[in-house]
Amino acid sequence: MRGAFRGIHQVQANGSAAVFFGQWSAEVVQPLRRLILLIALLAVLVVAWVAWKGKAPSSPRQPAEIPAPTINKQPVAFATHTFDPAAPPPDMPPLAPGETAECDSNFLSSANVRGETRNIDATHATLTITDVKMMLQLRINLWLPIDAPQYLIEHEEGHRQIAEYSYQTADQLAQRIVDSYLGRQVEITGTDLDVESRKMLHQLATEITDEYNKELNPSPPQLLYDSITDHAKNGVLPKDAVAHALKNADLEAPDPSTLRKN
Repeated sequence: MRGAFRGIHQVQANGSAAVFFGQWSAEVVQPLRRLILLIALLAVLVVAWVAWKGKAPSSPRQPAEIPAPTINKQPVAFATHTFDPAAPPPDMPPLAPGETAECDSNFLSSANVRGETRNIDATHATLTITDVKMMLQLRINLWLPIDAPQYLIEHEEGHRQIAEYSYQTADQLAQRIVDSYLGRQVEITGTDLDVESRKMLHQLATEITDEYNKELNPSPPQLLYDSITDHAKNGVLPKDAVAHALKNADLEAPDPSTLRKN
């Protein structure tokens, strides 16, 4: 009679390098007359461009537009499973002593971070975050014993409702987090700047998903719900317990380290 909740993250990193220092060489062999004609034509074009530039109105150079971050919030994936307590299926999360059912809620997130690297010299560069995308998911699996009583089913449904409530504004949370990373510049050092840039992009993607899981924090209302209902043993109506847990979790949620196993 427990609500299990986990945060799982995946990361992806992509980068593009814009190198501002380099050397190029090319060997071109042409007949002399053709070369003289080309030089004369080039001189005419240069004079025309200078005259146009003097007449054209000047405007401040606009910085490259940074794409808006994308949050892909998937619908809740929900499934109910029944099991034989004497022979639970191998894909079922283990029950702690005294438990007879479980609501397993998995909050998943993945981040894809892209950046542009501008080399300063052979061992130093500036990495600018140019694009951030996140994918969010919530997978809920209700595990109920065969012939589970109605009060137990309703209790586990309460855990489901709390998980879905926590997920309602997950996209807003993710948007706020990635907004703080978009356009960020990071100094890169190393003998292989491409490798170091990829490492940094991966690190930033991990930071984003870690921050999302930390701030989402679906545990307090779930813990308070179990405390109010005594794990479906005291007859408190699940709907009342859900409402109280969602409203008062920040103030009343028990410390997980002090909880006893029921």
